[in-house]
Amino acid sequence: MDLDYLVSAFVTLLVVVEPLGLAPVFVAATSGLEARTKRAIAFRASVYALAILAGSALIGQRLLGAMGISIPAFRIAGGFLLFSIASEMVFGVRIQRDSKAAEKALAEHVHNIAAYPLAIPLMAGPGAITATVLLASDAHGSVTLIATLITVIAAIMTICLVFCLIAGEVAQFFGTAANVVLTRLLGVLLAALAVQFVADGARAFLQG
Repeated sequence: MDLDYLVSAFVTLLVVVEPLGLAPVFVAATSGLEARTKRAIAFRASVYALAILAGSALIGQRLLGAMGISIPAFRIAGGFLLFSIASEMVFGVRIQRDSKAAEKALAEHVHNIAAYPLAIPLMAGPGAITATVLLASDAHGSVTLIATLITVIAAIMTICLVFCLIAGEVAQFFGTAANVVLTRLLGVLLAALAVQFVADGARAFLQG
C-alpha cells in the first residue's frame, strides 16, 4: 500500500465531503422523526454515497475515455469545480445552500431523505465525485491503489455515518460559530488542493 496515496486520498475526500458539516443538516432534515428512523436514514445515506463514489472510482475513467475527455482536461475542470466549492465554504455559501436543501426536502416531504439531500449532494456531490475520479486516475490502473481508494471512501462514509448518528450532540457541542470557522479553514485547504489539481493538469498538457 502506498502511504502517500492513502494519506492524499483520505485528506482530499475528508475535506471535500466534510463529515462534521453534515451534523446540522442531518438534524434539520430528520427533525421530528423517531430515533430508529434517523438511524436507518443515516445508514442508507452512507451506503448510497459509498456506492456512488466507489462506482466513480471504478468506471469514472472509462466513461471519460468513452466521451473523448482526457484526464488532464478533467483534472483542470475538476480543479476549477473544487475551487468553486472551496470558495463557497470560505464565504459561507455552502452552509446556507446545504441548510436550504435540507429544509426544502423536508418541506416537500421527500420520500427518501437518505438519497436526497443526504447522499446526493451532501456526501457524494459533484465535488466528491470529481475528487474520486481524479484520485482514481492517479492510481494509473493499479488494483492495489484502487482498492486503497475504495477503502478510504468506505472509511469516510463510516465517519459520515458516525457524525449523523451523533448529529444532535455534535450540533450542540460545537455550535454554529465553531462549525462556520471549521468550514472556512477546510475551504482554504480545499482551495489549495484544487489549485494543485489545475497545475498538474496544465503540466500534463504542456508535456503532452
